Amino acid sequence: MPELPEVETLRRDLEREVSGKRVKTVDVPGRTAVTRQTKKQLASRLEGTKLGSVARRGLMLAVKLDSGELLVIDLGGTGRMRKASAREAMAKDTQVAVSFTQGGQLRLLDDGGEMDVWVATPEELLEGVPILGELGLDPFDEPISCTTFAHLLLRRRMKLRQVLGDPTAVVGIGPVYTDEILHGAGLRHERMSNELSSQEMRRLYRSLVETLHEAAKHRGTTLADGRYTDLAGKRGDHGSELQVYERDGKACYRCRGVVAKARIGGRQVYFCPSCQT
Repeated sequence: MPELPEVETLRRDLEREVSGKRVKTVDVPGRTAVTRQTKKQLASRLEGTKLGSVARRGLMLAVKLDSGELLVIDLGGTGRMRKASAREAMAKDTQVAVSFTQGGQLRLLDDGGEMDVWVATPEELLEGVPILGELGLDPFDEPISCTTFAHLLLRRRMKLRQVLGDPTAVVGIGPVYTDEILHGAGLRHERMSNELSSQEMRRLYRSLVETLHEAAKHRGTTLADGRYTDLAGKRGDHGSELQVYERDGKACYRCRGVVAKARIGGRQVYFCPSCQT
């Protein structure tokens, strides 16, 4: 599933490629992505509108329309987006194709049935996805201070893997970046957030900010399944930078210990037993 750096990369791509374009037609050949409204309702609310800035609400993308509404795209774990020309053959897993008056298309694809696409007012979006009103800190939306982050850790009183994976604490962090952030901080997944020393909290804060921003700089991480690609269909470059994720049995780049894989709390995690305490 794409995490914060991947969705932020796609947001920036969309901002650059579709903002300012006017929608000519909307085709909905797929059956799984448009469920919150009928295909005809989606098309009628989208056709003729001009696309504006692109915001990110957690891991959802919201494109402002000059009608005052939003085109909402939730990729889920299997959705993808492509910039394409109208002449290109349409992939069989294309769910929605948005054609522009100036030419070109935005295609939304999904072969796993997890993508969700609809047009909504800001009020309808919040009513339909109430967790958006409870989202936590967003490292890309606004700078997070170390003090604010430390207070969050003290209040939560949870295991670190749970804090990092909780969108009401910090948005957009899944299994890949949880493992990478904790390795960068030299901390184990099962450590309690309210029992860290001040120095450990600072290390965790620094690792969180640096790991996510570095991943976005490399345009995200494409794993072995190849699901994540950017708007041009290119893989993210950050996979070669991963320190522990899916590197079990290999040497830790920091201490030369052996990276381990374990199941903790029902989830598989990767870490270095030698330098994470």
